[in-house]
Amino acid sequence: MHAALKDRILDAAITHVPFDGWSEATFRAALRDAQVTPAQGKAAFPRGALDMALAFHTRGDDRMIERLKSEDLSEMRFRDRIAHAVRIRLDLSETEREAVRRGMTLFALPMHAPEGLRAMWGTCDAIWDTLGDQSDDVNWYTKRATLSGVYSSTVLYWLGDQSEGYRETWDFLDRRIDGVMQIEKVKARVKDSPILSRMMAGPNMILSRIKAPARMPRGDLPGLWRDQSGSGVDG
Repeated sequence: MHAALKDRILDAAITHVPFDGWSEATFRAALRDAQVTPAQGKAAFPRGALDMALAFHTRGDDRMIERLKSEDLSEMRFRDRIAHAVRIRLDLSETEREAVRRGMTLFALPMHAPEGLRAMWGTCDAIWDTLGDQSDDVNWYTKRATLSGVYSSTVLYWLGDQSEGYRETWDFLDRRIDGVMQIEKVKARVKDSPILSRMMAGPNMILSRIKAPARMPRGDLPGLWRDQSGSGVDG
């Protein structure tokens, strides 16, 4: 019921976001159009428009996860799987592109920047996790941090792309991922070099003590409804 309620409000909000952004005006209009009481709206989205924007973002992540899990990616190189996941995430948002743009504007505000960064990290974590990442050390962080840079810059490029089929965006994405892969090749050369590996022994010993956090249910991400059993129910 709660997930259906949130979906109904979000669907009603999408028509208003291009004009009023993720604002309280949009929130009130969405409640009116969805025939939801203010009390129900606040129960679903305690912080109003902010939580609504976060739930919209998370709903996109969940749709991406569902799509990735339905596909056989075994024949793809891993770098191509990453690019494919980012492309799916943006393709699924194509009809709601202005809502994405308005979300980027909202999360660029200093007061909301931490929430925006957390949402973006959640997207990149979902990609790595769905593609089977098993890292449990410092690589868990570096993979997600690196992909966050690739993903955020690609979204910005995509929002301004007027090329047919967003061809220029996908070329940009490929270049960014190729750049990341060059960094990975350098790291591998350092590891294989007797001299450089000895030089890095101290730093590597410190980094080896860093462990990935305990896996957090997606229901703990911002903008999600948590039912009384404690499990997360997405919008």
